[in-house]
Formats: sequence, C-alpha cells, structure tokens
Amino acid sequence: MSAEATDQAPFGRRRGLPRIDLRNLRRFSRAALLGPASRGRLPDAIEHVAKVHRAHHPGADLDVLRKAYVLAESSHRGQMRKSGEPYITHPLAVTLILAELGAETTTLTASLLHDTVEDTEVTLDQVGEEFGEEVRYLVDGVTKLEKVDYGAAAEPETFRKMLVATGNDVRVMSIKLADRLHNMRTLGVMRPEKQVRIAKVTRDVLIPLAERLGVQALKTELEDLVFAILHPEEYAQTRKLLQAHAGRPDPLAHAAEDVRGVLHEAGITAEVLVRPRHFVSVHRVGLKRGELTGTDLGRLLVLVSDDADCYAVLGELHTCFTPVISEFKDFIAVPKFNLYQSLHTAVAGRDGEVTEVLIRTHQMHRVAEAGVIALGNPYTPTEGADAPEGERADPTRPGWLSRLLDWQSATPDPDLFWTSLRDDLAQDREITVFRSDGGTLGLPAGASCVDAAYALYGEDAHSCIGARVNGRIATLSTVLRDGDTLQLLMAGDSRDAASHGPSPEWLDHARTPAARIAINRWLAAHPAPQPAQHESREPEAESASTLSGQDAQGSQASQGGETAVPAAGVVRPEAGIIVDRPGATVRLARCCTPVPPDAVTGFAVRGGAVTVHRERCPGVARMIAAGRTAVGVRWADEDDGDGGADYRVTLFAEAFSRPHLLADLTEAIAAEGAEVVAAAVEPPREQRVRHTYTLQLPDASRLPTLMRAMRNVPGVYDVTREGRSVAAARS
Repeated sequence: MSAEATDQAPFGRRRGLPRIDLRNLRRFSRAALLGPASRGRLPDAIEHVAKVHRAHHPGADLDVLRKAYVLAESSHRGQMRKSGEPYITHPLAVTLILAELGAETTTLTASLLHDTVEDTEVTLDQVGEEFGEEVRYLVDGVTKLEKVDYGAAAEPETFRKMLVATGNDVRVMSIKLADRLHNMRTLGVMRPEKQVRIAKVTRDVLIPLAERLGVQALKTELEDLVFAILHPEEYAQTRKLLQAHAGRPDPLAHAAEDVRGVLHEAGITAEVLVRPRHFVSVHRVGLKRGELTGTDLGRLLVLVSDDADCYAVLGELHTCFTPVISEFKDFIAVPKFNLYQSLHTAVAGRDGEVTEVLIRTHQMHRVAEAGVIALGNPYTPTEGADAPEGERADPTRPGWLSRLLDWQSATPDPDLFWTSLRDDLAQDREITVFRSDGGTLGLPAGASCVDAAYALYGEDAHSCIGARVNGRIATLSTVLRDGDTLQLLMAGDSRDAASHGPSPEWLDHARTPAARIAINRWLAAHPAPQPAQHESREPEAESASTLSGQDAQGSQASQGGETAVPAAGVVRPEAGIIVDRPGATVRLARCCTPVPPDAVTGFAVRGGAVTVHRERCPGVARMIAAGRTAVGVRWADEDDGDGGADYRVTLFAEAFSRPHLLADLTEAIAAEGAEVVAAAVEPPREQRVRHTYTLQLPDASRLPTLMRAMRNVPGVYDVTREGRSVAAARS
C-alpha cells in the first residue's frame, strides 16, 4: 500500500498538525511556476508559511524567508519531483510543517534551503555569505553524502554526519524529521520495494529520534505512515475499527462534559479536549486489551495555566470520580528524558467506563507536541517578563545524544555503526541513576552495572570489580532501575588494575553500544591464552563469577590459562604467601578471604597471577571438577621474611535491629586496630539485620579476637567469615 493511499482523514489525522493535501500542492505548484514576486513583496507560494510563522512569532523577520525562497526557487527551477510537481513544493512543504510546530526563523530559512547544496549548483559558502553561519551549519548538517564517494556506506555515514551535527545544534534533526515526514506522505510514487526500505529506516532510526527529541506530532504521523506500508493488513483492520466507531455516540464527549462540569464547580479554569488516538496507538491498545470500547479510542486532555492547577485538577478528578490508581503517573515532578511533562491518570465515570486523562499546562502541551522545536533557538537564553517561569530549557546535548556521540566516534566501521545505532535507538526509555558522589547518570532502560561503569569511566571501566546498588553488594549484571543509587568498585592500584579486564560474559549483560564496543576491543587486544593439553576449561557457570562479585580476581580462571609446573618456592611478601610458581603475583580470593592459619590452595589465572582460596571454598571444588591443576601455596612465617603483611577479610554480623548498632560495631572494630574498607547494611527483616564488613587487618592472628569483640556488642548474636552460605550464616 502506498503512503499516498493512506490519507487518514477523518479517522487518522487526529492532531493539530495539518497535512499538505493535493490542493495545497497544486497551489504551491502554480505559485512556483509563476516564479518569485517583485522585490520586497512576499511570493505567493510562501505567503501561507509566513502567516503561520507570524502566528507563533509576531515579530519575525520575513525578509530573510523571502530571500531564502527566491534562492531556493531559482536554484530548483526546472527540477520536478517524481510525483510531477515542481521540486520547490518539497522545501515549501517541509518549511510549513516546521512553521506549524512553531520553529523560529533560522530553522525555516534553513529548511527552505535544505536541498539546494545537495541538488543544485548552490554552495555552502554561498549560503553562509547570504544567510549567516547558523543557516550554513543547518543546511550542511542535513546534506547527504554522495554515493559516488561512499558507496554502500553513504546512508549510515550520512546519518552519522547528521547526528554529529545534531550534537552541536538539535535543529539539524528537526529539519531532517520534517523532511522525512513530507517524503513519507508522498512515498506512493516510489516502487513498493523502495517504499518498504525507506519505511524500515524511518521505523528504526527516524521515529526513535523524533521520540527522543520530544517531537510527538511528527513521530505519531510517521508511525502511522510506516504502519500502513509495513503492516497493511493490520492498518486496514484498525481503519475499519475506527470507521465502525465513527457513527456511534462518542463516550469520550460525555466524559469531557462531566469533567468540565466538575472543574467549573471547583473554580478551575481549564480547557478540556477529546484527544483521539492515532492508528498505531489504537493498534497497540487493541493488542493489550483485546476488544476495544469507545473510551479506548482516545483520551481526555485537560489544559491549564500553571503547574499548581495541574495538581488541583488531579485532586478534583480523584475526588469526584473513581480513580484507577495503577494508571497514575507524574511526569511533571519527574519529566521524561525527552522534555515531556504531564500528569497521567484514569477515572471511572458514572457509567463505569474508564477514561484516561492527560493534565498539563499550555506550554507543556506545546513542548509535548513539538519537543525541541517548540523551544525556538535552544541556545539563546530566554529573557524578559514573557519568559515562562519553571519551564524546562532544552539541553544543548541531551544525555542520550552525548552517549551516542561518544560511542560512534569509536566505531569507524559503517556497518557496525549502523547496527549499533539501531540497537541503541531501540532503547526508547531512559532512567536516572544516582552516583555515590552525589551526581547523576542517565542510562537507557534495561542498562546494567556494566553499562553504568563504561558510561561513567569509559575505558577505565575495564578494572571494575564490583558494585553496590542502594548500599548493597550487587553483581555487575544487575539491571538498574530508575532512582537507584550506584557505587562502582574499581581495582585498587595500577598494578592490580592492569591485570583486570572484562570477561566475555560481560557482553551478555551490556545493553549500550559504548559498553559492547569497549569490551570487544579489550577482548580482541587481550586474547585468552590457550589451555594446556592436560587441562580443560571451566564451565561458563564458574566464569560468570566475574560478574557475581564473589571473586573478581579468582574468577578470571574461567578464561583459561596454563598451569605452571611447580618450581622452587617463591615468597610473595606483599600477600604473606609462598607460592610454587616463579614470578607469580598473588591475590587472596575475595570469595572466601583466606587469612592465616586457614588451609589454602592456589590456582593460576590470567596475567601470570595465582589466586589463593581457602581449601573449603566452594570455588575450589568447581575448579578441581573442571580439571584445573592446583598450585602449591602456603602461609609465610616470620623466617620467610614476610614481616607485617596486611590481610583483608569479610565478616558478617547478624544482630537484632536497634538504634546505634552500626556505630557500636564500627567502634568495636576500630578498637581492635582493624580498618573498615567497606560496609553494607541490609534492610531489617523480622527485627533482624545483617551487616557486611570488609576489613583490613595488620595481623591475621588478631582475627579471632576481633570476631569475639564484635559478638560482644549488645544485640549481635553471630559473626561469621565470608565463605559460608547465607542460609548457614543465618541459621
């Protein structure tokens, strides 16, 4: 089905954005054929654009629009679209779309000229000389790269160029979205296979970008046009459903009258509108709810003057109607990442039918429809008495765009960039995570601690060894939720960090292209050594412990590595361990934190290190079962020259919940000369609480005394070493 055959009036066009219909195109065509008007007078073809523009910007300079039209018309003269109209009708239609959304004069000037450099003899330098550097930049940003120069990579590289330009000025993408919308409206003249190809790119790239920039008016119409091309049968069924309901009484109209009455009695000045759903929205609701009723085909929109009135309306609705609490969402207090602000609720009316209601200010509504376009020039500070108070300003570079620009610069391959771009844009929601230092971090919904590490530290995230989420030790694979507090644990010193690196399992938990690209690059540069013939690799389940936080070092054994033939004992004083492997560094496994006089055993891991475990550690049994060969290790005594080595140990304190328990425990620990490296407290459960302490001991022989001192703290009924199961520790 062609795009032109999907004219949605009166059922599909349910928003304020007008369609450039055939009559408008014919009018544009006649005006274009007549040529420009006399100097100083607006040409007939642009008169309607100017009228719409002045409605949003009464003081706009129309002379620059006249000059831009004259240059565009003269340069495109003689060129025809495949539909048969003069080519100038296309930039005119794109400019009218942007004018209806409230775009400022610079954007409209660039939109009139957006195809001149690409399709005519006009140069960027000429545009810059006549209209200034801003217009030059916008035109350059939307100009396609030549297939002659880039071949099959022309399309992905063009989008890369546009995105980089958008990073400096979001108006570049506004023009591109309006350009694509008009092309989609007139796509019916193309071959069916080309319609499908363009519709898929629109679905995968342009629609997500429209959503992220908050331009809902463009996004929803693009969705419907793509829906008609890629899913013609579902589109026809949805259209038939809307036609069937068109002749029936509209329950939303009755609901709107009831709401108006309630608000009038409360003395709240508000505009109540029926807001029908567009085609794709109706289809999605049908899939979710099954058989649809009249109230499912739209929502009520309540527009008020200020934020306080939004909450006053909400209070009246929830008082006078029966609210559906599960449907309430407050996007005013917590706006979406794409500038969207509104209150969402649903109430049951007198007939029992549930009606969804959107409540927002008039300014919020303009931004909800037009996104960044409604904010005019986002790089000019708003000043004066007319500036709306409390309204959000457009960020020069939104968080999602900054992340995209970061990873694309590290992806020179066009195919990988194109695939990664579509994967990134498929994440259509964003969450905010609070860092332990008080800052915030924006991430796509579904992101894990792995993604957060690379978003925060870049390549340095290779040395991440664990995380705390909301104060509790969490696996690096943990999926973060909106509002979580995150602390990432990094390898302590440069020598230790150098031997760390991501395991292949991290790729299973990385959702962002930045994380996947960095991990793949590190793995390619640090291939795992092949195991010896007499050895076998450990099962993947064990290697996943890299992500589990159990043993960030010891789990590297899962990556394979040769086991050295036992040699003369070598003392590693920094760990207080003698290891039968020349030149090996020693790590005390964090999964069981051995200290003297624990019976210990060791295993070789990547990087020429040996990880030391307690013999009763569950990890030892898994390694032996996998065919790993143990390395001889033992504790050094004073004769071996160890001296005063420090020892790290993790202890669990089980106690009855009471005030000041944490202070009393840390005081007891300090009195025994131990240093608290990290501490976490789980929420109380059945009046019991569990504290986790990672401690540095100057002398391992003092561990029993330390544990005894902790048990003597009032309320504490057990103190155990890490390595016992949680069930055993709590029994």
